[in-house]
Parts: sequence; C-alpha cells; structure tokens
Amino acid sequence: MSRAAVIEVLGRDGQVRSVHKIHGWPATIGRSPECDVVLDDAHMAGAHAELDWTDETGPQLRLLPSVNGGWHGDRRLAAGEVSALGGAALFQLGVTQLRWRSTAEPLPPELPLERHQHRVVKPSALWLAIALPLWLLSLVFEQWLGSDPGTPLIDYATPVLGPLGAVVAWAALWALVTQLFQHRFPFGTHLRRVLAWLLAVYVIGIVVPGLAYAFSLPRLMAVEEVVMAVGSAALIWWHAVVVWPRARRRLAIVLGVLLVFGMGLTIARRQEQQYWLGPNYLSALPPPTLRLASPKPPEALIDELKPLREKLARQAAKDDDQTPSEDEE
Repeated sequence: MSRAAVIEVLGRDGQVRSVHKIHGWPATIGRSPECDVVLDDAHMAGAHAELDWTDETGPQLRLLPSVNGGWHGDRRLAAGEVSALGGAALFQLGVTQLRWRSTAEPLPPELPLERHQHRVVKPSALWLAIALPLWLLSLVFEQWLGSDPGTPLIDYATPVLGPLGAVVAWAALWALVTQLFQHRFPFGTHLRRVLAWLLAVYVIGIVVPGLAYAFSLPRLMAVEEVVMAVGSAALIWWHAVVVWPRARRRLAIVLGVLLVFGMGLTIARRQEQQYWLGPNYLSALPPPTLRLASPKPPEALIDELKPLREKLARQAAKDDDQTPSEDEE
C-alpha cells in the first residue's frame, strides 16, 4: 500500500494556506530547519511532533518534548503521547491548525466548476467608459430640467458628484464583503452591475410615464413601481451571488419573500387611495406631440365624475348625521 501523505496548514477561515508533502517516515514537524515540515510558529518547539506510518501501527502522531503540547481534534496531547491519525485528521501544534491527508482516505471526486469560476473574457473597460458617462449625463440632464435658465455650472456639482460618490461607495462595500468571503476584490464587477441597473432605471423612468401619457393609460404607472421594486431586489441578488455563488437559489427565495412582503405592506397602506400602486397623477407632462390617445369630449369627463359625485353626497349626508344639532348643544 502506498504511504503518500501531506500536511496542510489551515488559516483561521479553514482554508488551506500551504501544503507540505511527506517524503519519508518518520517525519518531524517543528521550527527547526532540520525538521521535515518547518513551520513558523513561536509557540512550537524546534522539533515539536513526529509523524510515522508502519504496517503494524498505521499512521500516527507522536508529541515530542515541548511546553505547549498539542491537540488531536478535541483531545489534548502532552509530550510523549501518541495518537492514531487514520486516513485524514485535524490537529493543532502551537497555534497552527494542521490537517493530515493520506492515501488511506479515499480521494473525493473532482468537483465541477461553478459558473463564476469559469475562465471568461472579462468585459473591457470600454463598457465602463461608456456606461459611466451616460449615467452622469442623465444626472446632468435631470438637473438641467429642474434648474432656472442661467444657473451656474457649480450648482450641478452636488447633484452629480453626490450620487457618483454613493455609487462608488456601494460598489466598494460589496467588493469588501466579497473580499471577506471570497478573498478577491471585484470592485469593477460590482460597479458595472450597479451602473447597468441605474441606466435601466433611468430608461424605465422615461419610457413608462411616456407610454402612460401617450396612450392615456394612467394605471400603467403601477408597472413602473412594481418593476422598480423587483429590479431593486434583483440588483441585491446580482451583487450577492458574487459573494455567495453557491447560495443563488436560497438568496432568490429570501429576497422574493421580502419583496412580496414589502409589496403587500405598500398595497395595505394605499388601500384607501385611488390606485394601489403608482402615483395618482403625473407630476410633469411630456410634450403634447407625444399624445397619441384620442381626446375625450367634456361630456365623457362629466360621466366619469358621476360616481364620485354620488360618493361625495353619501359622505356629506353621513357627516350631517354625525354633526350635533343646536338643540342638542
């Protein structure tokens, strides 16, 4: 039977930091350059432990004279103690976490690559160089629409640089979270995703009200609010799958439940309004030339207001019944 084995040095997160192949038996572990496995740990003796593997004993760990001893799993080991390792085992010497792996333990099958692990050609900086100026121009245009003629350019600084700083901070925050869990800092990936979302939001904010005005479909504005809510949840999911790529389905379920719950609260708050979702009116009207719906005669407006008149009359009568008379006073 082959007696090939390795010692893996683990970090605090359980990830492998380095691998040391055992070339002969017995093999010593410690700080001394004479050891077979040399580790930089001030809490470890020059020769702290010895690994051996014979047909009679199998793989085993023996602690050599030291101050701190070691652990095999939850078992405390003192100098001179011996512990069987089996095919694979976790143990600690000093403050260093180690893992023993040998041919006595069946090798797990090769895992298929996740989608995020495939080597792909990254989008060039050209996309970012186009998307970022487009979004900034949209901010300038919105500010220009709401400004008086002759407004100095300095007044555009805060409305443009403020959102820009917020977007950069948002992407950097997600990149830091990714660094914490994935040990990489994909700032460009998160920035591209939030910019794509912002441009989509800007286009939807123009197209949906324009269609509602052009075809006289006021309730189409509810679609904008629904799309914005769904799009916001989708953006968070899009960022989160970079951090936790294996939890795509669970993240989608959690965000979907939160989305439904939030939309339900929104509808409950507006149940007494004319529309459950969307604004009651357009705060700014597009140019009249975009109006494609046929105009309605004044009589049609009066007919549409009749139900409202009857409702107001019933409410007025109800208020009169609840008002105390002068005799009662």
